[in-house]
Amino acid sequence: MKQYGTRSMLLGIACALVLVAIALAVITHASPARAPAAHKASPTPTPSAPAPASPTPSAGSDVFPGGLYVEAGTNADDAAARLLQEGQKSKAALVSRISSQPTAIWLGEWTTGPALTKLLAQHVAAAKAEGTTLVFVTYAIPNRDCGGYSKGGLGYNSYLDWNRTIASALAGTKSVVLVEPDSLSMLSSAKCGTEAIKRIPLINEAVDILAGAGLTTYLDGGNSRWHSPRTQSRVLKEAGIDHAHGFFTDVSNFNTLQQERDYAGKLSGLVGDKHYVVDVSRSGKGWKGDWCNPEGAGLGPNPRATPDDGRLDAELWVKHPGVSDGTCHGGPAAGEWWEQYALDLVRNG
Repeated sequence: MKQYGTRSMLLGIACALVLVAIALAVITHASPARAPAAHKASPTPTPSAPAPASPTPSAGSDVFPGGLYVEAGTNADDAAARLLQEGQKSKAALVSRISSQPTAIWLGEWTTGPALTKLLAQHVAAAKAEGTTLVFVTYAIPNRDCGGYSKGGLGYNSYLDWNRTIASALAGTKSVVLVEPDSLSMLSSAKCGTEAIKRIPLINEAVDILAGAGLTTYLDGGNSRWHSPRTQSRVLKEAGIDHAHGFFTDVSNFNTLQQERDYAGKLSGLVGDKHYVVDVSRSGKGWKGDWCNPEGAGLGPNPRATPDDGRLDAELWVKHPGVSDGTCHGGPAAGEWWEQYALDLVRNG
C-alpha cells in the first residue's frame, strides 16, 4: 500500500478511537448515495428538449462564479430528446424540467486513466464556454457503501492517483468537488467494521490533493436524520475539514431545506464555522422512513448558488432526479435511469 504521509499515518492511529465514538451514535435513517450511471459527455451543453417556461436562475458567487454548469447528455437529457422524437410532448416537457437544470457530475471507478482526463477536459471546455462553475462528486472510495446497494470503489493503492488525475485536469478551473458522499457518515455502521482506520487517512490526502490544485472541496456532512451534529463534527475533524472549504448534507435524501439548514448550522459551529451546501434535488417530499425510491417523492427547488445567505453556499442537485436509488420498490439497479420515477418526481414536485 502507498504511504499516505506523516500526518495521515498519525491520523490512522486516531481513527480507531473515532470509530468507537461514532458507533455510539444512533443512526435513525441513513441514506447511502446513488451515483448516476455513466453516460456520454458533450462539450455542447444545450438541452435537447424544451426548458421550463420560467426556470429559476442560478446566480453566481465567489464559490460558484457565473452560476452552476448545465451538463448536456445526461440521462434526463437523452430521455427528453427521445420522448420528443416519439411525439410524447407532454412527457418530454416534464423530463425537461430535470434535464434543463444543473446537476453535479459524478466521477467513479467507471472512468479512470486517459478516459477520465478526456471526460474532464470536455466538461472544462463546455463550462468555459458557458462561463459557469463545474460541480463534481468523487465516488470511488475503496469499499464504498461497505457492501450495500452501491458497493464498489477503487483499490486502496490506486485511489489517491485517481484523485491526482482529477486535480491535474481541473487545476485552475475553480471547480467544486464534493468528496465521497456517505464515506464518513457510514463509518459507524457495523458492516463497515474497522474501515475508518484506512478510510480517514485516504480522505485527508484526497482533500489535500484537490484543494492543493485550487479546487473548492466539501466533505460528507451526513444529514439531519442520521448523526447528531456533535457526532458528525468529530469525524469531519479527523477527515480534514480544516483543509476543506466546508461540507455537504442531504445527498440522495428527502429532508426539507429548513431541516438541513438547522442541522448544518449547528454542525458548522462545531467545525470552525465552515460553509456548506445542501442537496435539494428531492427536498421535503417522499420521506416515509425509507430512503430507497420512496413513493410520493417530489422534485425539489431548482438548484442555485446562494452568495448572500450566510454559510449556505448553494442549494444543489447532487443526486440526479430520476436515477434509481437501488433495486427497491420495483426500481432498477442503483444509478440507472428510471423514467416513470422521474415523471412522478416532477408531477409531485
